[in-house]
Amino acid sequence: MTAPILDIENLVVGLGRNPGGERVIDGLSLQLAQGETLCLVGESGSGKSVTSLTTMGLLPKGALVANSGRIRLVGEDVLGASDRRLRQLRATTMAMIFQEPMTALNPVVPVGRQIDEVLRVHTDLDARARKKRILAMMEQVRLPDVERIFRAFPHRLSGGQRQRIMIAMALVLEPKLLIADEPTTALDVTTQKQILTLIRDLQKDHGTAVLFITHDMGVVAEIADRVAVMRHGRLVETGTLDQVLRAPAMEYTRKLLSAVPSLVPRPPRPESFAPVVLEASELGKVYRERAMFGRAREVVAAQDVWLTLRKGRTLGIVGESGSGKSTVARCIVRLIDPTSGGVRLVGREISNLSRRLLQPHRQKIQIVFQDPYRSLNPRISIGESIAEGSINYGMSHKDALAKARELLQLVDLPADAISRFPHQFSGGQRQRIAIARALALDPDVLVADEAVSALDVSVQAQVLELLADIQTRLGIALLFITHDLRVAAQICDDVAVMQQGRIVEQGPAGEILTHPRQAYTRQLLDAAPGRGWDFANFRPVEAPIADARVGL
Repeated sequence: MTAPILDIENLVVGLGRNPGGERVIDGLSLQLAQGETLCLVGESGSGKSVTSLTTMGLLPKGALVANSGRIRLVGEDVLGASDRRLRQLRATTMAMIFQEPMTALNPVVPVGRQIDEVLRVHTDLDARARKKRILAMMEQVRLPDVERIFRAFPHRLSGGQRQRIMIAMALVLEPKLLIADEPTTALDVTTQKQILTLIRDLQKDHGTAVLFITHDMGVVAEIADRVAVMRHGRLVETGTLDQVLRAPAMEYTRKLLSAVPSLVPRPPRPESFAPVVLEASELGKVYRERAMFGRAREVVAAQDVWLTLRKGRTLGIVGESGSGKSTVARCIVRLIDPTSGGVRLVGREISNLSRRLLQPHRQKIQIVFQDPYRSLNPRISIGESIAEGSINYGMSHKDALAKARELLQLVDLPADAISRFPHQFSGGQRQRIAIARALALDPDVLVADEAVSALDVSVQAQVLELLADIQTRLGIALLFITHDLRVAAQICDDVAVMQQGRIVEQGPAGEILTHPRQAYTRQLLDAAPGRGWDFANFRPVEAPIADARVGL
């Protein structure tokens, strides 16, 4: 047998330099062979990302320290390497793709120059040769119009294109080890499938070993050769993909697999004759970019959108990134002003109201955003965050805090957490706090804009269950924006599919997700990762979703 590309032996990573202190990684051992993909899975806080950062030599100085164990990269000891040697190894022998390319890329430098920096530091190529190599690499990762993208700034690219730039940057020197840390979490299903296919194809071409970190078992089913499951810094199970998915040995692994939402829609709720609380009619939004010379450019983000939502029901809007889902949600909540059409909230037209006249109606519709880290003010306690809306609408500070305590219990958080700050909670707990804040004004409509996409599967399942329970108890209507069709199948009564700013298909979730009429809907379903597996029952799917009846 050839020596492994990566060999981690009894690794221990602790908080600070005290060997007896708390361990973040506790006795981890892994091996990764050339051309192999090992998926490292587990919940948030299990130690997956710390493992990758330790391998790359990127642990925050003084905060986390590798106290014992060994990491060998192509036989070389990484933990004993100097900072200078680690810089040489990065990009040439090992490289990493991070979860969020917008934070990994420099926003004020064109992306071509950022890839060029890797070649300038690690090769003796001249400028012309470097550019030729970069353009060839950009073509390999299937970017269109590479000359234009070479000169483009990160904000001018889509999320999928930015992630392709990160892959190009990581692979331009053909490293032997590629570490991918949640590279597809924030991407829609079709872009996600393209990125996974791209990584797999490039791996075959270059013989790269891939350590793929993810919490998405659907992604694991698509890309893994072997799977390693982590919990609380320890390795609890490892095996081939088929072994882990068909016959998980540990209860924790079975729990992770059971938490993956099914693509088979939940049983439908009885047809509702409850009053309509939200209507959008002919809703449109056009963005106009000013031009210094010539005509201004117009971008149609949403056009001729019709939606109806009844009390106590859930309407899901699904589609790719850029399809207009979030634009429609923001127009409905009036965070942005629609260009055309109308929005009726509990029978009152609000699309044309001024900010002053709109104020009384805002409490009837609230929104929960995707990122709970950024949606809460880090400088004020969660009690003050939850109470702020009630106070703004005339409630006394004392009564608002009392209501905040009740809401914390409603979202399954202890009432005594009211004086803590956002950084003292996990991501799932922060999203519960955001939901409590949205409910503080007793809204008729709750808009959830990708509210669970950043959460791992077990926490995601808890938040979805919480939303369903709150909806049952309070009779609230839910407008649910998502790119995850599994999530839509488990929470939505009705689904609207958006493409390029238009609704192309709309109807009951059970019908749309099992017998789609449009080819685009079929394409979204086909792209769902792990579509061939029934994770909860540890077996392949027996009956695939029916073929699209295109043109019916």
